[in-house]
Amino acid sequence: MSAAGNPWERSRWLAVFTWAFVVWSLVPVAIAVAFSFNDGRSRSTWQGFSTRWWWGSEGSLFESDDLRRAIFNSLVLAAITIVVVVPLGVALAIGLARWRSRVADGANVITLIPLVTPEIVMGASFFIVFTQLYTAVDLGRPAQIIGHITFTLSFVVVIVRGRLASVGTTIEEAARDLGATPFQAVRLVVLPQLWPAVIASGVIVFATSIDDFVVSSFLSGPGSDTVPMRIYSQARGGATPALNAMASMMLFLTVVAISLALAALSAARRRSGSEGGAVGDFTDFSI
Repeated sequence: MSAAGNPWERSRWLAVFTWAFVVWSLVPVAIAVAFSFNDGRSRSTWQGFSTRWWWGSEGSLFESDDLRRAIFNSLVLAAITIVVVVPLGVALAIGLARWRSRVADGANVITLIPLVTPEIVMGASFFIVFTQLYTAVDLGRPAQIIGHITFTLSFVVVIVRGRLASVGTTIEEAARDLGATPFQAVRLVVLPQLWPAVIASGVIVFATSIDDFVVSSFLSGPGSDTVPMRIYSQARGGATPALNAMASMMLFLTVVAISLALAALSAARRRSGSEGGAVGDFTDFSI
């Protein structure tokens, strides 16, 4: 069959458009990173190579308390969000997949609401709730954590439920027939099959949380500025390449997080293959 008759045939134009999109996306990032090493204060005119905006001078990334605090706040917020959201989202996805009732259908709809609600509406709603209703929770990191957990939970539920739908219930039912309790079936059969979705959802939660501006700014308090908030506040006037250095540092940390996730996923797949996967765990059931 010719390329014109087979839409799945490799297309030269498709490759061209793909690489054009990659270049269009990455070139601005590369320029921003390069200007973090600019010798002058300009963020648009190259004035020579220097690391002065990273360390060793006043206003540099590692010499500025405000910039270091913003990075620390963003990383802590993202880490806490992942630790809470991923286990909670996996449990909720499994429960909703197994629950058969009209109430479950309503719960499924509710979990999708944060995905389709404009973030500005979410941020304003959170602000009203924490200032008028949940006044015991202070604005700042406590409120930001709750806000991030609330609007990122749906990502984990949707991704894990998609994986559950592709895996099906056959292996779990076989484990139950062989004498496994419901908890053993979930722990030894279902969860090993969900690792790709769990790791993928964790990466998405990390990227979403660390990149969030709207919810974080609405719920911010003294000393709780995040990297997006700091970039927005300084980029409007008097910004120096130290801002590029901070953004470059966050880019580096994000790449490291994604690399660790890919390594964990690869290790999980190798372990599953070497030990027979979920089927090999049937022998571990205590009847």
